[in-house]
Amino acid sequence: MTDYVPPPVDRRLPTEEARDLMALVRELAEREIRPTAAEEEEAGRFPRALFTLLSESGLLSLPYADEFGGGGQPYEVYLQVLEELAAARLTVGLGVSVHTLACHALAGYGTKEQRAEYLPAMLGGGLLGAYCLSEPAAGSDAASLTTRATRSGDTWTLEGTKAWITHGGVADFYTVLARTGGNGAHGITAFLVPGDAEGLRPAKPERKMGMKGSPTAQLHFDGVRVPDSRRIGDEGQGFSIALSALDSGRLGIAACAIGVAQAALDEALAYTAGRRQFGRPIVDFQGLRFMLADMATQVEAGRSLYLAAARLRDAGAPFSKEAAMAKLFCTDAAMRVTTDAVQLLGGYGYTVDFPVERFMREAKVLQIVEGTNQIQRMVIARHLAGPESH
Repeated sequence: MTDYVPPPVDRRLPTEEARDLMALVRELAEREIRPTAAEEEEAGRFPRALFTLLSESGLLSLPYADEFGGGGQPYEVYLQVLEELAAARLTVGLGVSVHTLACHALAGYGTKEQRAEYLPAMLGGGLLGAYCLSEPAAGSDAASLTTRATRSGDTWTLEGTKAWITHGGVADFYTVLARTGGNGAHGITAFLVPGDAEGLRPAKPERKMGMKGSPTAQLHFDGVRVPDSRRIGDEGQGFSIALSALDSGRLGIAACAIGVAQAALDEALAYTAGRRQFGRPIVDFQGLRFMLADMATQVEAGRSLYLAAARLRDAGAPFSKEAAMAKLFCTDAAMRVTTDAVQLLGGYGYTVDFPVERFMREAKVLQIVEGTNQIQRMVIARHLAGPESH
């Protein structure tokens, strides 16, 4: 084998500050994340201390205003940070994306008093968040959720079960969508629930094919009492808040997908440059070169797509359709690229001695979370042709 190491991604960053930030992220990823990623994923260990380090380094607050302890970075920079983190370990990149999603409701729709009270700790105080929308019987049809919040004076009582919660059981706070009115999207309200609230019980984490270091669990709300001061936005506004968060969150998933795909491509390049068959490196064989070319093209196309959507968001322009396109394309590309990487490594690709089998298992979930890719196609089609006839 050779010591060939693929060069880092050549990024077009808008400022010198962003270039310094990316250098910091790469150094941190190489020192603190990548060396133990395979071992910790195999053991199913959640890297809580690492998220504390990321918080201390300002990496859990990047796209939020510096007024409340945020990093004040544009989304096009934040997403490229996510990509670098996910390339080192998806549990970390996706965890940062989920934390950012959990902060979105309060940052965007909270009162000035709420933001002043809660946001500094959420963004840079070592806390970790989670986002509670899905339920056992309400996944793609999130507007049919049944977790209910009932008001008595200035207190709300939450009853129900949330499902597929990343960081379920380990988060310090949860952004929870619950029904406060009638059926449908207009009867849903958002709440900020402390992780140690009485009556909040996490179930045993799901047993997954990948991302074993990232706990995913149901959460049971058994008479969880929340003061009205922790209601975010108006009563009945929760579903529109959730959709707004998901548009941004889908870009986070897209960036993570490209990070995993880039890591798989890098591994395939290094392996094929060093592996010799028939007297020469296998990277010299045209069939394999064409596979690598296709993989690299998909990675670059996906990166361009998510960055184009991010720049729309940064400019204050509508980006919902573009976010759905980016999530769809980037996660499908990650599945193809990681599968091809396994093929390029041959039998070694199917062993845990090389990381590409883990990348392939991890890529699969990205086609499912934050709206399946079938839902993304529905979103895109509605933007193109209007809502379906009923």
